[in-house]
Amino acid sequence: MFGFVAKHRGVWPVSWMCDAFGVSRIGFHAWLTRARSDRSIRDEELSAAIRASFLRSDRTYGAPRVWHDLLEEGYSCGLHCVERLMRQAAFRARPKRRQPPKDEGTRSIIATNVLEQEFDANGPNQKWVADFTYVWTAEGWLYVAAVIDLFSRRVVGWSMSDQMTSQMITDPLIMAIWRRGRAKELLHHSDQGSQYTSEPFQRLMADHGITCSMSRSGNVWEFKLVRAADQTIRGIV
Repeated sequence: MFGFVAKHRGVWPVSWMCDAFGVSRIGFHAWLTRARSDRSIRDEELSAAIRASFLRSDRTYGAPRVWHDLLEEGYSCGLHCVERLMRQAAFRARPKRRQPPKDEGTRSIIATNVLEQEFDANGPNQKWVADFTYVWTAEGWLYVAAVIDLFSRRVVGWSMSDQMTSQMITDPLIMAIWRRGRAKELLHHSDQGSQYTSEPFQRLMADHGITCSMSRSGNVWEFKLVRAADQTIRGIV
């Protein structure tokens, strides 16, 4: 509490903060002028070493690994001390990057390839292509889905989620329809991912009169189209 008062005494009067915390002003001023304790000096030295170890690990080390680093560097301290100082500094180990997620869902409805590599459109809202990608963050995988109009090559709908679900790819289509309006003849092309073949997504397209098209497996030209869509999506993250 005295540390908080000392840090913020330029913002609020010391008397106000001491009254709020239920501490005496005399005690605060005595603490302020008192020589630093050996423990305080030791904690400051250890905190610097802990910070260096934590940053060297790209913020992936927890207290046990940081503690072993300190022991190897010749410091004498306990694990609980390292845990306390890391907690005070708000150092939390982030998970290491995992293998790319796999789509293990079942394919319910697989549509034929209506697009047939005709990647040009004569006007807007004729041909939309959809895809999603994943981006690694400090909190795990972030999934980003988008719908792109082949006429303008612009993203007309997008969404982000921490889970790879059918709702994640349904939201971009709803946004695209809301932004562009309901087209008379619209073709929606995607891969054969379980999210795009799911019953809720297929029902949404049927309700809006959208023709569904899906890539054939192993088609090199359509793979390039999907990769281009993936790069476009990553560009908006």
